[in-house]
Amino acid sequence: MDRLIVGRVVTPDAVLDKGWIAIEDGRIARVGSGPRPSASEVDDFGGALVLPGVIDGQTHATSYRGLAGIKETTAAAIAGGVTTLVDMPYDNPDPLDRPDRLQAKREAIAAHSHADMALYGTVTAETDLGHVAALIEGGVVAFKISSFQSSPTRFPRIPADLMLDLLEALGPTDIPLGLHNEDQEIVLARVARARAAGVDGIEAHAMSRPEAAELAATAAFHALGKASGAHTHPVHLTTEEGFALTRSFASRGARATGELCVHYLWFDAARDGPRLGARMKVNPPIRPDAIKGLWRAIERGEVAFVSSDHSSWPIDNKLTGSIFDAGAGVPGVETLLPAFFTAAKRRGQDAARLTARLLSDHPARFFGIDDRKGALMPGRDADIVVLEEGKFDWDETSSHDGLRWSPYHGLTFDARVAATYLRGKAAWDGATILNQGGGGAYVPRATNGWFASKGTP
Repeated sequence: MDRLIVGRVVTPDAVLDKGWIAIEDGRIARVGSGPRPSASEVDDFGGALVLPGVIDGQTHATSYRGLAGIKETTAAAIAGGVTTLVDMPYDNPDPLDRPDRLQAKREAIAAHSHADMALYGTVTAETDLGHVAALIEGGVVAFKISSFQSSPTRFPRIPADLMLDLLEALGPTDIPLGLHNEDQEIVLARVARARAAGVDGIEAHAMSRPEAAELAATAAFHALGKASGAHTHPVHLTTEEGFALTRSFASRGARATGELCVHYLWFDAARDGPRLGARMKVNPPIRPDAIKGLWRAIERGEVAFVSSDHSSWPIDNKLTGSIFDAGAGVPGVETLLPAFFTAAKRRGQDAARLTARLLSDHPARFFGIDDRKGALMPGRDADIVVLEEGKFDWDETSSHDGLRWSPYHGLTFDARVAATYLRGKAAWDGATILNQGGGGAYVPRATNGWFASKGTP
């Protein structure tokens, strides 16, 4: 064997104390406990947890620096135990809505990425459905659209007629369609009302983007999905009610799932808004008193997976006089794993196994890359993260994403990433990124995904 990694190994079925993973040619050859096979290198992490590499199912690596921004975002990913990023299609300056832009992004991954990357595609009014088949052939793992327009070119609103056309095109396939789920008319009217009243602090953010706007967009989307037979997936549900609504469509035979972003489990608008201000502005917004309900949704099995929604905006984008002029989004790829593990542990969950399920196994199946990714099993890529438990304060200046700010600054996590391996090679040793930009690879969709078998995982 090329390498043996030893520790408390988290498999799909159990946590193996004094377990080991044998690696050969970049893949997992064997997993076990007890007597160990011989190997050229042995990395023994004692009682630390050994988990499958995290698959962050929602990142925006290129929002600010364009395709070259992949380098710093994926460096942060590797330092955070994220070995595969699923990147959104709203690139700077152009959305990924045609094959030449897919090719350009694949080339950027080959040139810059420290981690493996899978990609979302999108449609725009300019392209209509003309390139959907070619993007699927090119390996995109999902499509993403928005019911709210943040930019007329890079992040446009897709009207209901084009949304339905796309859903009907995807209905015969296993490709999911993700949605930024906010009703534009409601939000614009409420923002205008708040501005007119002179209310422009962080407290106005959730108020001007009410839960009703999120639920209205979610319900309409799932209804069109039910009618077309397509797999519909709001990419950030912020309340228990949103997951209950999604479950109700699924119970009627719709291929409907919903995603949770980790910051909704950590921050509360009433508690943290006065301290963080625009540093916690995301869309849809962080709401007051939502965290316990979101945990109930997780415990009922209603959350497909948990992602970071990492945004690569610099802090200057937040330093505005009005909350309505501040950029939305927070960096989060490097903190996804310790933040979720900590939240799960403090909730009294089996944090190691829940983390492996919602941050690795489920996103791998959802995006159709579970032939290679998502679990510590023979035949899978040897994407591995070592998690050391303890008390660790997060310092935003130590981050590797080039942004050097974080809403988690000064907070204490119950674990830290002690090592990361990408396809069997050491990529992070707890202090230093060991691999080079360009060491990552493009990961195309290969399996049927979430609804391939009866029911959901």
